[in-house]
Amino acid sequence: MPDTTTTTLSDAVLEIYSKDIQFYAQPILRYAQFATKKTELGTEPGLTINFTKYDSLQKGGQLDEDTEIQTQGLTTNQTQLTVTEYGNAISVSEKLLQSSFDDVLSSGARLLGMDYAEVLDEMLRDAILDNQTSVLYAGEKSARENLVEGDIYDSALLKDAVEVLKTKKVRKYNGDTYICFIHPHQERALKDDADFKNANDYGGIYAGELGRIDDVRFITTTQQPTVEVDPDGTPDSGDEFDVYQAVIFGDNAYGWAEGLPVEMRDGGTKDFGREHQLAWYSIMGSGLIEQDNSLVLETR
Repeated sequence: MPDTTTTTLSDAVLEIYSKDIQFYAQPILRYAQFATKKTELGTEPGLTINFTKYDSLQKGGQLDEDTEIQTQGLTTNQTQLTVTEYGNAISVSEKLLQSSFDDVLSSGARLLGMDYAEVLDEMLRDAILDNQTSVLYAGEKSARENLVEGDIYDSALLKDAVEVLKTKKVRKYNGDTYICFIHPHQERALKDDADFKNANDYGGIYAGELGRIDDVRFITTTQQPTVEVDPDGTPDSGDEFDVYQAVIFGDNAYGWAEGLPVEMRDGGTKDFGREHQLAWYSIMGSGLIEQDNSLVLETR
């Protein structure tokens, strides 16, 4: 039989593709840039990573000259985030590698990077949406089923949300502003608000930053979900409508725990070198750190 040539990935090439995953993931990540991140290497699937929180001190005050300052101990509590395995893989035939005009492995790394970004973004988004019990509805409604067509995202809803956060003494992100993720549908209504300032006018600093109103910066993302509501519970009755969810939060609202940062894995070859396998793999998890530091806003 004639000699056949197979394509294998050296360690150096794998390192290059690992950097590709990080590079191509960045433009479409939104939630990751605001997460409180902690990496503990060496964890195994199913273990937890602890985020330590210090309780506030009892307030000090005026001192008498002949009285000693009374000391108090520091108290802490733990927020535990469970980490588990995440990943995805592709297979490439030797025939495709040898005959394609495209760099198939590089394109595969790009696709894996985009997939990792989407999985990570949804994991962090769901950390808030699936665990947050505080919800404000547009038009001061009491439930999403009561929302009507005019209950859109506007500055009135935003001011209510900011009032709630400030009343709870929620610190602003980096001490600067609150952050609000909105759906593109909500973006359309927001841009018509007289108080809205476009990010191009003041120089936005975050990926996906749309603009701001007062001390709230808006990040638009297609990752915000749409909920279909059926008020009378009768399918196909014609009264169904969509509800759009936004999330507003301050500092230390949700966490991103990494047991193993994302990396490219080479699955080797199969069938005598006729099939090559690539995968991204990570051990990670997410969850709320401070329950009071975020709110869900629902609109039409």
